[in-house]
Formats: sequence, C-alpha cells, structure tokens
Amino acid sequence: MAESMPVRCPACLREHLYAAPSYPCACGTPVSPSLDERAPATAVTHRVWDEEWVTVRCSACGRGDQWPHPELGCPCGTVLRIPVTRAAQDAPEDRPRPTDTPPPPSGTAKLPGVLRAPRPHPSARPRRAFQPVTIRTARDAVTAAALYLRWLGYQDIRRADQRPPSGVGLAARGVLAQVDPTVSPASLRDIECLWLTAMTESSNCVYFSLAGYDSDARARADTLGIPLFVLDLTGTPQPVNSPADDLDATGV
Repeated sequence: MAESMPVRCPACLREHLYAAPSYPCACGTPVSPSLDERAPATAVTHRVWDEEWVTVRCSACGRGDQWPHPELGCPCGTVLRIPVTRAAQDAPEDRPRPTDTPPPPSGTAKLPGVLRAPRPHPSARPRRAFQPVTIRTARDAVTAAALYLRWLGYQDIRRADQRPPSGVGLAARGVLAQVDPTVSPASLRDIECLWLTAMTESSNCVYFSLAGYDSDARARADTLGIPLFVLDLTGTPQPVNSPADDLDATGV
C-alpha cells in the first residue's frame, strides 16, 4: 500500500491527506516515491523540466527508474509539490526532457493552470477508468491528449489539417483540439486562435496545456465555453474550468 501523509497548503492553510502514487517497475513490482514528512509542501510557481522527475528504486530488483515528482492540486488553486526523501531526489543527470521543447529562460516565472477538485455531474455515467501514458517527451503529451479524446468518445483522431500557432493540432469529427507541450502557459492569443479556427470548421474545441494558462486566457476560455485541461506528468488531463469538468464527466 502506498504511503500517505498530511500536507498543508502554504496559501490557504488547508490540510490534505496525500497518498503517494504507485508505478509499475519493469519487473512487475509496484513502486512509490518515498515522501518526506519532515519537509513542508511548496507551491509550484514555475516549471523546470529537470525538477519534474524523481528516481524511485524498486525494493525487489534494485532497478532505479524516473517518475513524475509527486504533486497535489489544492481547491484554492495552488499546485503543491510534495517533498520526497533525498534518495528519491538524487536523479541521474540524463533526466528525460521534451524532444522538441526548449527549456524556459532563466528567472522567468511560469504560472501553472489552476487545478480544481472535480465536481460531480448529474449526467455522469459509468465509464471505464482512463488509462494514461507517462509524459516524458512532447510526443508523449500529444499521445496522452489523443488517448483522452478517444476515452471521451471521439473517434478517428488525426492531426489537424491547419497547424496552430503553437503546439500540435488534433482533430476528430465534431472537435478540434490543441495540445501545447511547451513549458510556457497558454496565452490569450492561443485560446482565441483555436476558437476562431474551430468556428470556421463548425466544430467544438478543447485545449490541453502542460504548463497551464495565463489568467486572461483562462477568463476568455470561460467566456467562450472552451474546455481547458492541464496535462500532469502521469498523462492524466486535469480539468481547470467548468466546461472541462462537464466534458470530463459526461464525454460526448
């Protein structure tokens, strides 16, 4: 059973009970990051790819693999980085990073999208659990979004005919999606360009971002009814606004 510990949000002081996620070792044994109960959780205010991974060693075979650093989204909007023990933090220098995404400029703040606790939906119906893919590269982020769209009920997912200003476009019958695997939050222009393109194709649209959204981008998406998701490094899209909550709950 994965270990758990109380975690206090430094922004709102709300306390959560956090359980460490388990990952499958190559030998088949489930492994979990070792949490550090003596250190406080910290707010994630910018993303550095090298800090997004920890090495977890299997107690059965001794193999050390890298997995996403534990994080938790507080309902107040703060993304919390859960402390792990020093052994887990000492990852080798060949950490994976996106294949086609440059690191952010030094000292540039990157605000993540606001993760919110999912709310129940009256139209929700039982569905099989979504099976994510761990995001280690930009290509993995696109794959995760495509799998999620298929899980929602969209079929025949393909690359969009029109390339978006940033990221990768995906299309299926009735929907146009944009996947932004960079370390910069999606901008107002990104949201408006996606909406305008979808309007010309008489399609709905949805946005997936690895680094979240600027505040004005989030506000415009709420006005236009565009579902926004943040891709965590486990490959699971997290809804960050009400249209995304509804789509996640009901599918298509």
